[in-house]
Amino acid sequence: MLTSLLLGALVGAVLGLTGAGGGILAVPALVVGMGWPMQQATPVALVAVAGSAALGALEAFRRGLVRYRAAFLMAAAGVPLTSLGVRLSHVLPQRLLMALFAAVMLVVALRLLRQALGGGAPDPASGFCVGHLDPGTGRLAWTWSVAAALAGTGALTGLMTGLLGVGGGFVIVPMLRKLTDIPMHGIVATSLMVIALVGGGGIASTLVQGASPPLALTLMFSAMTAAGMVAGRVVSRRLAPAHVQMGFAVALIVIALGLMAKAALGV
Repeated sequence: MLTSLLLGALVGAVLGLTGAGGGILAVPALVVGMGWPMQQATPVALVAVAGSAALGALEAFRRGLVRYRAAFLMAAAGVPLTSLGVRLSHVLPQRLLMALFAAVMLVVALRLLRQALGGGAPDPASGFCVGHLDPGTGRLAWTWSVAAALAGTGALTGLMTGLLGVGGGFVIVPMLRKLTDIPMHGIVATSLMVIALVGGGGIASTLVQGASPPLALTLMFSAMTAAGMVAGRVVSRRLAPAHVQMGFAVALIVIALGLMAKAALGV
């Protein structure tokens, strides 16, 4: 029980330090720290990450940062795909799931390293940008291209949420950065809302398909994640973003290599 509390606080602290992408550590923390299979860790991780994301999204919504129409569209496309992801997670071998998760972590780590070495700046908007803010209203100008791009992002997020038990911030943030010219603080805020909504769908999908996470442990892990997130936010104000990104990237690489070794050895 103490181990789960410490792991929850650690995951929350990383969430607070890094923002929407920090929840990617929840599943590995439970797999490595508690010795659980990924299928058992997924619903517990989703409750913790979705709950913490909901708190962050509510705060951002009060500040007017959330692009809620975009968030609802992505969630509407993503929630149905969580069920497919959960089904796949029960069909695919455990070792393959761990290897896939490790590969995703390495991709995220490399992107963070590139940003950190570039001075902490996010990836620049690309020529694929289809969503532009109206200069007069400051709102996203909706077109069929924008709707299709956001729906595709949401669908991929939902699939990854159900399959790997991750929040999906590592998908949403870079995709919104490339596909729209929404400011970064708006992207992170919108991402948190999508994570909360799609994560809720993922939780429902795991329960419908027979998952029965330990209630007391799940609630305590989630509470410690939320508390750690608050503490992480306080600390993050005193740290350079590039240093945080570099540290997080190194941690992801180490954990990913550990998961790959675990998958290869079958332990």
